[in-house]
Amino acid sequence: MRCYATSTLTATLAALTLAGCAVGPDFKSPPAPAAEGYLHPAPAPGKTDAQDLQHLDSGAEVAAQWWQLFQSPALDEVVRAAIAASPTLAAADATLAQAREQVVIARAALLPSLSGNAGVQHSRTTTGVPGLGAPGSSGSGSNLYTMGLSASYSLDLFGGIRRNIEQQSALAEYQRYELAAAYLTLTGDVVNEALTIASTRLQIATTEELIEVDRKDLALTQREFEVGTATRADVLTADSQLAADLTQLPTLHKQLEQAYDALSVLVGRAPAEWKSHEFDIGELTLPREVPLSLPARLVRQRPDVLAAEAQLHASNAAIGVAIAQEFPSLDLSASVTRQALEAGALFHQFNTLWDAGGALALPIFEGGAQAAQVRAARDTHTAQAATYRAVVLEALGQVADDLWALEYDAELLTVDRHSVEVASEALKLQQKSYAVGTTSVLSLITAERIYAQARLSYATAQIQQFQDTAGLLVALGGGWWQEQAPLPK
Repeated sequence: MRCYATSTLTATLAALTLAGCAVGPDFKSPPAPAAEGYLHPAPAPGKTDAQDLQHLDSGAEVAAQWWQLFQSPALDEVVRAAIAASPTLAAADATLAQAREQVVIARAALLPSLSGNAGVQHSRTTTGVPGLGAPGSSGSGSNLYTMGLSASYSLDLFGGIRRNIEQQSALAEYQRYELAAAYLTLTGDVVNEALTIASTRLQIATTEELIEVDRKDLALTQREFEVGTATRADVLTADSQLAADLTQLPTLHKQLEQAYDALSVLVGRAPAEWKSHEFDIGELTLPREVPLSLPARLVRQRPDVLAAEAQLHASNAAIGVAIAQEFPSLDLSASVTRQALEAGALFHQFNTLWDAGGALALPIFEGGAQAAQVRAARDTHTAQAATYRAVVLEALGQVADDLWALEYDAELLTVDRHSVEVASEALKLQQKSYAVGTTSVLSLITAERIYAQARLSYATAQIQQFQDTAGLLVALGGGWWQEQAPLPK
């Protein structure tokens, strides 16, 4: 009968706990941005060739492996190697696991706790005995063996425990989005370093061509000075041009080696142990169809925005945790203990002691500390709400900047392509004129230099278009939420 009453009481208390209200505000996700686009009206751009334009597919999904849009097997291999071996991702993954364990710990508070105990106690009684003029004593001793169970249970009458679970769950979500942000940053950095390598190698090759032209120009000017058809100033000018171009090479080589080193670090390898693929602009393909998520969708897929929302959720739950501390708390406890004079008797000849009770705690006066904690929790939530809005605005601004960049990249490519075509035609004319002796070597060298500079400018504009395309895909969230993305769920 006693067991039945106890089980009934336990079930009743559990039902009351679950049915109890959770104090504090319930969380609601912030509304999506009202804006339907990203760009403000701008002056009409200049003439742009169709081959330089990229089509923005509004509403299209960003692929999980977004870097594959550049159709480079070498780039795909390096990005996957970085994902597999990145210490940053490993640290973020472990931090996420830790946060999820905190949720388990918080949920355990909803359940009774049960513990076992055992012990032995020795006691001795001494009695004085008269002797031959000298004091004496005798006595007896005994052992007391105990074994039992004790249980305790905190009733979540006002939802403080449930709000704490909600808070810890939101913080675990925050760590998940932080992992996604680390993944997105890593893949974006790898692609950017690969493009830097391709761009720098191209600049080095073109600069070396310019240096070769400068050397020919200097040699020719020196000979003309020796025969009296050029001045010393002409020689110094040609020599200065050669020196100016030569000074660019060390900087470019340093930039290239640093890009190789940075890529090694991103894939989790020491620079001395790993050498990157020598990326070339010719092995990359610019995606002509670029997905573009609308603002309302952007805030549901950018990991930094979602992380800020998770922090907002956690701060909202923290208000409920603080408010619950102002209400009474009720803790129940019970224990059952066996006692025996011999260890073996604990299993067949023993005395049983049991007790049960409850403790009610009601805060009466704490010098205003509890009310201050509630106000502090609300202030934290207000600050986090402002932080969330700032993160959303920054995300919208990043996408807008990348869209403007792509628009003007296309215009710049058109201009640079025309410059290359004009410089190429001018060089061909100079080559023909020089072949028949109607132009000087200096004019030919000048045409070669102008053509090399035009090609360098065009190639640089190409690389910039690649980089801005990658920047847009990263700003849109990089498709990390897709099922095939290598992230824990």
